[in-house]
Amino acid sequence: MRVDVITKEYPPEVYGGAGVHVAELVAALRRSIDVQVRAFGSERGEPGTHAYRTPVELSSANPAVQTLGTDLAMVSDIAGADLVHSHTWYANFAGHLASQLHGIPHVLTAHSLEPLRPWKAEQLGGGYAVSSGIEKLAYENAAAIIAVSAGMRNDILRSYPQVDPARVRVIHNGIDVERWRPVHDDAFLRGIGMDPDRPSVVFVGRITRQKGLPYLLRAAAQLPPDVQLVLCAGAPDTPEIMAEVHALAGLLQQSRQGVVWIERMLPRDELSAILTAATTFVCPSVYEPLGIVNLEAMACGAAVVGTATGGIPEVVADGVTGRLVPIEQVQDGTGTPVDPERYVADLAAVLTEVATDPARAKAYGEAGRERARAEFSWDAIADTTRSLYDELTA
Repeated sequence: MRVDVITKEYPPEVYGGAGVHVAELVAALRRSIDVQVRAFGSERGEPGTHAYRTPVELSSANPAVQTLGTDLAMVSDIAGADLVHSHTWYANFAGHLASQLHGIPHVLTAHSLEPLRPWKAEQLGGGYAVSSGIEKLAYENAAAIIAVSAGMRNDILRSYPQVDPARVRVIHNGIDVERWRPVHDDAFLRGIGMDPDRPSVVFVGRITRQKGLPYLLRAAAQLPPDVQLVLCAGAPDTPEIMAEVHALAGLLQQSRQGVVWIERMLPRDELSAILTAATTFVCPSVYEPLGIVNLEAMACGAAVVGTATGGIPEVVADGVTGRLVPIEQVQDGTGTPVDPERYVADLAAVLTEVATDPARAKAYGEAGRERARAEFSWDAIADTTRSLYDELTA
């Protein structure tokens, strides 16, 4: 069997959870089948991996139009595949057209949904309508849709009521607990300004509306003064969200010590050292289909505090591997808390509870690593995905 995997992100050009997912899934699938990867961006040296750049003629076009141009460049090359599997709306158009052109099943994995990310209009302008339309077309015609959580499955069926529920399967994201593991490196931590002997709250994520960083920065002002805040945050969606985060972080740094902000992309061992040293990792997302970063933190032995939304409750066992922060959200697709101040106060209270109880936090972290190992292995996820491929090509 030959499967062509279509993706915007692929190592070394990875900036989010979808790219991590694709890289790990491909590695596991290649142990049993032929997988050809077709990725956006520069050439990779990996066998069976093909790169596609934005067509020169579209270099000044809206980013959504550039995406469609790259998709079109892939379609003919998919000839000969038994199945095409696309990841995110960036690749969905290529998968849809390849399915029609070559008469093969199209599987897509839902890592996020355009109707639930309306703030992308700030980033794409009219291109957001284009991305939304492409996603709808692909979802309504795909042979199967993989949701990375049960929460995501519910979101898909609510957002796209024309989709047959039988075509939507839940296959969770995963984690390699041999690669993501506790790393102890006090010298590195002190070099970045993090004191390994003080309690700490760590955030890792892109600066985008869905990650809820402004809520965290407001909540951090209410933490005990000895608790550090370490932000591994970069790749802002827009200058506006970056300016907002910079302003809030600046105010926080004026009022308390121990606010560390790292904007560069960290290699895995450095990030693992930060996560290992964290008293608690925090995921304040207002929209999160699952959150691979939560699994990464758990694999490194960190307690996790996350918003009780999307797929996060399927990863974080409340009171066992960490804590969930309650949230009531506006039903307009933005994920905005109905009462933002209440959410900020609740987030601060839960973070304080965990960060000031190191024994409990350690127990959460130990349970989290075991849960990640037992329930989210990539080999099991690849086996389930391969079974779906077999079903669709039988």
